Amino acid sequence: MFVKRGATALAVVLVASGCAGGSPSTPASEGGKQKVSFLVFPSPNLPESYWKGQVDLVTKAHPNLEVELVAAPSESERNDYAKQLAASGQLPDVQIGMQDLTALEPSLAAWTEQELKDFLCPACGAVNGKVVQLPANTQTIPNVYYNKKLFAKAGIAAPPKTYAELLAAADKLKAAGITPFVSGGAFVTSQPWTAALATDLYAKAPDWMSRRRKGEVRFATSPEMKAATQKFADLAAKGYLDRRQIGQDYPKTQEAFLSGKGAMYPMGSWFAAAADASDMKADIGVFAWPGDDGSLRLPAFTGGGLSVSATAANMAAAKEFALAFQLTKENLDASVKADALFPAIKGYTPPSDTGPVFKSVYELWQQALDRQATVPAFGWEAGDAAMLPGMQGKFWSSAQDLVSGKKNVDQVLSFLDTEWEKSG
Repeated sequence: MFVKRGATALAVVLVASGCAGGSPSTPASEGGKQKVSFLVFPSPNLPESYWKGQVDLVTKAHPNLEVELVAAPSESERNDYAKQLAASGQLPDVQIGMQDLTALEPSLAAWTEQELKDFLCPACGAVNGKVVQLPANTQTIPNVYYNKKLFAKAGIAAPPKTYAELLAAADKLKAAGITPFVSGGAFVTSQPWTAALATDLYAKAPDWMSRRRKGEVRFATSPEMKAATQKFADLAAKGYLDRRQIGQDYPKTQEAFLSGKGAMYPMGSWFAAAADASDMKADIGVFAWPGDDGSLRLPAFTGGGLSVSATAANMAAAKEFALAFQLTKENLDASVKADALFPAIKGYTPPSDTGPVFKSVYELWQQALDRQATVPAFGWEAGDAAMLPGMQGKFWSSAQDLVSGKKNVDQVLSFLDTEWEKSG
C-alpha cells in the first residue's frame, strides 16, 4: 500500500467491496463510487496495514465508497499536521483522533443527536456545545504496568496501594540496581505527572480545568497543582525517573519496558495491545497510580473517534464512512486487539479472546466505574474540557524540563501560566 505522507506525495485510492451492516447507506452518485479521503496516523500499535484492514471492512460493507488514506508524518505530529492542512484548505474529508479540537472546530462538521444515538457519552469532547468528534472510545491514561519478575527480584510482594508504598517500592528497585520507572520523550515523560494530578488535583477539584479556562485558578497558585507537580519532580530528583531516557521516542520506551530495562511503565491503556503481543505478557501486572490515602482514582478520556471536515466534498458519504468505521463490530473488535481501546458504544462487549494484560486493564477500568472513581486525564481532555490550543505540547515539554532539572516546580508552573495567557 502507498500512503500519502505530504502535500506532494502520491496517494493510492483503496477500494474494497462486500456486504455487512453499518450506518444507513448513501446512494452512489451517477459517476459510480463516492470518494472519501481519510487522515490517519501510523504508530507501533497501528501500522499502515492496520488502517488498510479497517478501511477494507467498511468498504466491503459499503461498496459505494472509495477511501483514500492520508498518513500524518507521525502520531505525535498528527494534530499540527491537521492544522496545517486545514489552514491551507487541504484537510481530508475524515480524520482520526484529533486532540486539539478547539483550534480545529471551525474546520469540522457537527454531529447531530440522531447520529450520536449509539454512543455511550454523546456529549463527550463537545466544543462550544457542538460535538465535532465521535466519542467512540475510552482510554485510561495512565495505568502503571509492572514487571512481576523485577518486583520479585527487589523483594516487592505486591503492587503498592498507597503513594508511600509506591515510593518504597521505587526505593527497593533502585537499591537492587533496577530502574524504577521507564520514561521517554514527548508525552511519555509526562505520564507520572498526569497520574499524580489525578490523585492530588482532580480527586479534590474535578472542575479545575474549567475554572482555569475562566481564569479563576492558576497553575502557580493552586496548592493541589503544586503538590502534584512537586511529587513528579521528586521522582526525578530521587533517581526513580532516569533523565537519560527522556531523549528516547515512544517506540523505544515501549521496547525498553518489554526488554526489562525498567520495572514500572506509566502508560495509557493502549499499551496493553503491545504487552499482550510480547513474550512477557504473563509477567506484566497492572495497577492504578496510588494516592496518599490509597483511594482508587483512575484517569480516563472518552473521545478519540473520527471527525469530518466541514468542507468535505460529499458530506453524506464522509459521515456514512465515519459512522460505519466506528460502529461496525468487526472494526471495534480489531481496535480492541490492535490498540486496546474500550469502545464507548452501547451494547458493545470486547471479544473473549483478548490477552491477559488487556483483561487486567479493562477490569481495572470497570472497577473504577463501579466505584465512581474515574477522573479526567490531565493533558488529554478534549473540547471545552481541555487546555487551550497549544498547551498540551507545553505541558509535555515542561515534564521533560522537570525531569532534566532544567526548570524547578515554580518555574514550570509560572511558565505554564504565561503560555496559557498567550494561548488565550
